[in-house]
This record gives sequence, structure tokens and C-alpha cells, in this order.
Amino acid sequence: MKAPYWLDKNEYPFKSKYLEIDGSKIHFIDEGEGEIILMVHGTPDWSFTYRNMVKHLSKKYRCVAADNLGYGLSEKPENADYTPEAHSIRLWKFIEKLGLKNINLVVHDFGGPIGFGYALNHPENIKRVVIFNTWMWSLKDEKHFETPGKIFGGWLGKFFYTQLNFSARVIMKASFGNKKKLTPEIHRQYLKAQGSPKERIAAFACVKSLIGSSSYYNNLWEKRESLLKKPVLMMWGMKDEFLKTSLLFPKWEELLKSKKIVNLENAGHFVQEEEPEAINRELEAFLNS
Repeated sequence: MKAPYWLDKNEYPFKSKYLEIDGSKIHFIDEGEGEIILMVHGTPDWSFTYRNMVKHLSKKYRCVAADNLGYGLSEKPENADYTPEAHSIRLWKFIEKLGLKNINLVVHDFGGPIGFGYALNHPENIKRVVIFNTWMWSLKDEKHFETPGKIFGGWLGKFFYTQLNFSARVIMKASFGNKKKLTPEIHRQYLKAQGSPKERIAAFACVKSLIGSSSYYNNLWEKRESLLKKPVLMMWGMKDEFLKTSLLFPKWEELLKSKKIVNLENAGHFVQEEEPEAINRELEAFLNS
């Protein structure tokens, strides 16, 4: 497929590849050779968010990053199931079709529940885990998440998310610790990837699933012990006001007390955009350990 006119090939100089999963085309990049690093994104981003990691790490590793259905350069069918559990099933099929083995898994945002849905059920195929700002337990009864889930989970949210591109236009920008790190040129790559109301349905589905997928998150949490058997590196943007640090970080800190945790003090939610050099440095040391 031809690259869209808005795609910045200087920032994203990778060859696009496609796999058909359940009748829809999933876009992905597959760069380098060696141990596999599989990167799973959240909302409203796409594989573009991992570009700086891929550029650096693909010199020594095989870096694979797919666009979840409804995001980036993947197809965006209007009536697809865009819950985290459905994305996770598609990820499993993606891994099977590519024959990915002994995976170093990287997750961020909704990519956590999506990626953990595979990892906690197939621990034998996971070598290491890298965690950026995310979660894997129910957010129900947390006012910070439940209130926007209720407000934006209905017709008002659908209008804001599909008609106004609220997720990419407003929430993403507000989620940066340093707003200057999201330049107009970089922001354009996220805005244009959700260029029309029909292309924003997956983002709207995510806000509904903050609370709506609580039973799925609980199921992940019940299987957390298999995660603790793996080498884990967590890097957390401490100025995250979206996945609020004061609510989520302490739970991760308690769970991963024997693992390595790196506090990115000046970063907000989108750590890959705000601290690419620090992330690449820590990741390379972790993968070499």
C-alpha cells in the first residue's frame, strides 16, 4: 500500500509491511536482526511512537512494532471490536503468523493490557518485559478514571472523540510533562493518523474500556505471578497526569520491588517522545544484562 501523503519519512524511515488478521490488514514494521523486541502501543498513538527506539535498537536487535487495528496505518473498520481483549487476541494471532519466539515485550498505555493479555497466557514465549506508563488491574472505583469513563463513554464522548479528535488533539498534548517535546510536526503524525471521524472509533472505544473492560483487567491481575518470574524493567514518566502517577505507580512499585524501576522525573505519559535517549540507554543495558 502507498504511504499516506502526511507521513514524515525522515522521522519514520521504515518499510511498511502488512498482515491480514480476521479479514483486516494490520500494518507493522520489522527492522533489524537478532533477539526480538516486540513493541505494543496504546491510544491515540501508533508504531510511530516507537520510532526512536527502533532506529537505535535495530542495529543489534530485530524490532517489530504493529499498529493496532483502528490505529496508524492499519485498517480502521467501523464495526470492529476495539476492546483491549480483542486487540490482545489479534496480537496473539500476529505473533503466531510471524512466528515470533523468545520475545522481549515492550508495552505502554493500553498496550499494557493488550500485551499482558498475551504474555501472561504465554509466559513460555516471553524472555523479558519492559513497562512504560500502563496498568493491568481494574480501574473501577478510582474516581480519576471512573468519572471520565462515565462522562465520555456515551454520546458526548463519541462526539468529542470522533468529531473533534479529542484524544489526539487535546488529551495527548495535555499528557506531556514538557509540552515543548510535542512539536507541531510530530503532533501532526498522530493527528493525521486519525484524520476523519470514521478513523477515530478505536480511540473512542478505549475510553469506554477504561471501566468497561474491568473484568478483563482483573483476570490479568490474577495472573501477575508469571510476570514476576521474568526480568522486568519499568520506566515511568513521573509527571503523568493521564495515568496518574500517584494512583498507579505505587502499585507497580510494590509489585515490582525486586525489579529495576527507572523514574523519568520530567516526563509525562508519552515517555518515548519525551525521553528517547534515556530510554534507549536503559533498554540497551537491560537487554545486555
